[in-house]
Amino acid sequence: MKAIHRGKAKHDQIDSQKIAAVLRGGMLPQADVDPPERRATRDRLRRRTHLRRKRAELLAPVQTTNSPSNLPDLGKKIAYKANREGVAERLEEAAVQKTIEVDLALITYDDEPLKDLELYSLKTAKQHEANTWYRLPTLPGIGKILSLVLRYEIHDIRRFPSVQDFASYSRWVKCSQESGGKRLGTSGKKIGNAHLKWAVSEAAVLFLRHNEPGQKYLAR
Repeated sequence: MKAIHRGKAKHDQIDSQKIAAVLRGGMLPQADVDPPERRATRDRLRRRTHLRRKRAELLAPVQTTNSPSNLPDLGKKIAYKANREGVAERLEEAAVQKTIEVDLALITYDDEPLKDLELYSLKTAKQHEANTWYRLPTLPGIGKILSLVLRYEIHDIRRFPSVQDFASYSRWVKCSQESGGKRLGTSGKKIGNAHLKWAVSEAAVLFLRHNEPGQKYLAR
């Protein structure tokens, strides 16, 4: 809006005139708005993703603290509560032990609320598009939570005119920057749906985990 003429001053009347002019010229595409009955579940799933990332920020330092201390690998996933016993005691310095104990305590506290949030989302989301709910988890790499995120972020695949539009909306492609016939890099990597990009990327990694032909292809 600031780049348009009369952008130095800003109030509702000027903004409405700008928007009307851009709409009249066909330069402002119409946005697709989710139905009101779907927004609460979609926002709750987005919040769940945010909380999971915060939890991962606590798990990562616990895993990497072994390397500076020249300790052997844990050999187990501390994401599971049963594998966290004795992890802090492996370290010699008391200060480091205390730091790890605090991280593990926060992770343990987050376990139950996150499980409750996920269970509630699964129970309340089945009423929307039941057929899609049962079909998506049959694809390799897509579980129940990922299927929910895909359903609520895509909404209706028919709203995308082409595959390219969908790929752009999902942040799978970047736009090239050129000047004078020379390529200067890419841009637009943050334009699109970040939640959908995460869901598809996660599904691709989980699919390759148990797909040997795909692993061999990437290793070339």
